Amino acid sequence: MKKKEKFNKFWFCIIVVLCAITTCTTAVDTISANQTIRDGETIVSLQETFELGFFSPANSTKRYVGIWYKRISYKTIMWVANRDTPLMNTSGELFLTPQGILEIRNGTGDVIWSSMNSSTSVSKPVGQLLDSGNLVITDGGSGNLIWQSFNYPTDTFVPGMKFGKDLVTGFERHFTSWKDENDPSSGEFTVWINVQGYPQLIVRDGDIIRYRAGPWNGERFSGEPSLRPNSIYRFGFVLDQREMYYQFDLSDNSVITRVIIRPTGNFERLLWIDSRQEWLLYLTPQTDNCDRYALCGSFASCNINNSPNCGCLQGFEPTSPDQWKVADWSQGCKRSTPLDCGPDEGFRRYSSIKLPDTQQSRFNQSLNLDECERVCKANCSCSAYATQNVTNGGSGCLLWFGDLIDIKTFSESGQDLYIRMPASELAKGKGSNRKMVKIIVPSISVVLVILLSICLFYRFKKRKAMQGGTLEEDDGDDDGNEYSKDDLELPLIDFSILRKATDNFSENNKLGEGGFGPVYKGVFEKGQEVAVKRLSKTSTQGLSEFKNEVITISKLQHRNLVRLLGCCIKGAEKMLVYEYMSNKGLDSFIFDENKSKELDWPTRFRIIKGIARGLLYLHQDSRLTIIHRDLKVSNILLDHDMIPKISDFGISRTFEGNQTEANTNRVVGTYGYMAPEYAGDGIFSMKSDVFSFGVLVLEIISGKRNRGFFHTEHNNNLIGHAWGLHKEGKSRELVAESLLKSMNESEVLRSIHVALLCVQQRSEDRPTMASAVLMFGSEGALLPPKQPGFFHEKATTDNSGSTSSTHEINSTNELTITMLNAR
Repeated sequence: MKKKEKFNKFWFCIIVVLCAITTCTTAVDTISANQTIRDGETIVSLQETFELGFFSPANSTKRYVGIWYKRISYKTIMWVANRDTPLMNTSGELFLTPQGILEIRNGTGDVIWSSMNSSTSVSKPVGQLLDSGNLVITDGGSGNLIWQSFNYPTDTFVPGMKFGKDLVTGFERHFTSWKDENDPSSGEFTVWINVQGYPQLIVRDGDIIRYRAGPWNGERFSGEPSLRPNSIYRFGFVLDQREMYYQFDLSDNSVITRVIIRPTGNFERLLWIDSRQEWLLYLTPQTDNCDRYALCGSFASCNINNSPNCGCLQGFEPTSPDQWKVADWSQGCKRSTPLDCGPDEGFRRYSSIKLPDTQQSRFNQSLNLDECERVCKANCSCSAYATQNVTNGGSGCLLWFGDLIDIKTFSESGQDLYIRMPASELAKGKGSNRKMVKIIVPSISVVLVILLSICLFYRFKKRKAMQGGTLEEDDGDDDGNEYSKDDLELPLIDFSILRKATDNFSENNKLGEGGFGPVYKGVFEKGQEVAVKRLSKTSTQGLSEFKNEVITISKLQHRNLVRLLGCCIKGAEKMLVYEYMSNKGLDSFIFDENKSKELDWPTRFRIIKGIARGLLYLHQDSRLTIIHRDLKVSNILLDHDMIPKISDFGISRTFEGNQTEANTNRVVGTYGYMAPEYAGDGIFSMKSDVFSFGVLVLEIISGKRNRGFFHTEHNNNLIGHAWGLHKEGKSRELVAESLLKSMNESEVLRSIHVALLCVQQRSEDRPTMASAVLMFGSEGALLPPKQPGFFHEKATTDNSGSTSSTHEINSTNELTITMLNAR
């Protein structure tokens, strides 16, 4: 009998344990009424895709309740509950009340955050973390949804979310950036579906619109041509009487993707690459300078392939010609001929564009394009119209009233816009085609002869003017082609204006001097400050570099590249006019004992990432592939907000097609920044720029120059010193003393690690700038760096006769032998 009792007790215990295990397993993704989740405890979605619990951002002791990706190697936060009311310690708890309200309480029981209350009665509330990342509270009795985290997104948009407005309740879902990468509190940038007029996606900085993706056209947002059907996700926009929202869903559930608004205002689509353990930026709508909202003002279009980028639409002219000449397009354009609402007014078609701001628009989904034209023409206030939905041959009608702003021209994938024009403008260029044919055909041979004669005469005249190298200088690395003012594609600014702006190039206005020549501060009559770069007669660059810099940078537009406003060519005078950088060069800060204290670590880290993004734009995102070839601290300028701008494109080179590298017999650049393959063999590529970037990062962190660096214990340059410290696990010793109080140690050590990857000896071992940008913004594991360039170990013998291994850096003399024109 006793054996039987023991047997029954044994199986009873087994059953209890199994039941407990079963209960825990089924409840792992839920929280019930009156249940508490304490700091250190979590719930996990059924397929272990997402996890909810307490967390602290890097280098912070503040505690937040958040949801993060469970199966990713490092914690990527998708949602934060109490982003603006953090806990100060680990005594907090998450509690679900019997009324179905989630509460976060501190150690004294005070509620610091709660979910929205429900007006309906709840019998058995249950909170559940779904595999979509959505935290939902439902009534266990009725199954009704009470609350969901997807209605209150933070900075991240994931598959299954709705992004837009409920037209019945007025409820809006939008995204707000983190304050910075380590602070989840509400930042400055927000992303909205703007519902004033026809709905469109916008990014705001506070109350100011910074970017506009444009209205939904049935296929994508008008200003985001790269958003196309793909194998990763499906997307669409819903617009009916009840709601308007954008949403995307995965085509393959094994893929992990998200959309995020960064603290910098960048709106990015990211894809998790498991093999590389990092988030890959695969799409961003903000690609160039023309994506800056209303850059060109009203009735103007921005085209990144043109220089200058802004141009008035046909039939319009600059409102302020003087400001237009100096690249101030804020006042936009006005009609060349005013409208009079006469019966002969019509519409001119403008093709391949991003549709204008729709805040002053109306729409009708039932009208076709012909009906849309008639409605617009019947209303004298209607300034333009377009097809609302371009799919299936087009349908719907969009009407604009008032000025048309924020228009961008695309090379492909744009839309047609029909703008109201007076009869006189429409008549221009029209005539009898038959009559034109009769005139043109017999005259073709005559025209060709005339054109040929003009070209020969012009070429002869120009060659004669160029004798003695006045306007051309063959440097052995240039094609030697002649050029005219028309080649420069920039506003030409009169010499007298620049002379007046710089007070006759006075010494008091002189900002500095480089290989090109002196640079002066100038102030135009209306107060605009500029920097005037004047070609010196003794310049070590010459006119080929002048030509190269103008043609190269005039085609580039990025917030981290210095902006060229115009140029001046008058006889022997050659000048470039840039936006004025009030904080001058980065070198004036980091290499100055006193001023270096003004640049704390957060500022330096922003500068590093800004330079990286600018270089990535040159290498990958601009319409040209540009190799800078002279990236260094003194060529990084800082504006009044300490935003870095890459400058000095005099010796840059352009790659075309699939070209990845080139070589030259004329190695130019700055010692200490040049990659080994470039200094030794004249081979330059994107990876040689990456090397220079790595050196630059080490200089920003250490406050020391790579060239001329001296350490009492060894003969290494800065690269060798950083490499040695890294191998010994002492990279922290590289950091400038002025940064020790403000530095984020993990960011600093990661930056040094990335820099050492960039300066590796073999170019193929170095990362691309795209990878470098991702490494700065992530927390994943990094590959160990290999031996850097200009560094090797050399066996030496000490006085006792024993052999040891020491480090040696190639000498200055050895390096400069390979350089015919080093600066």
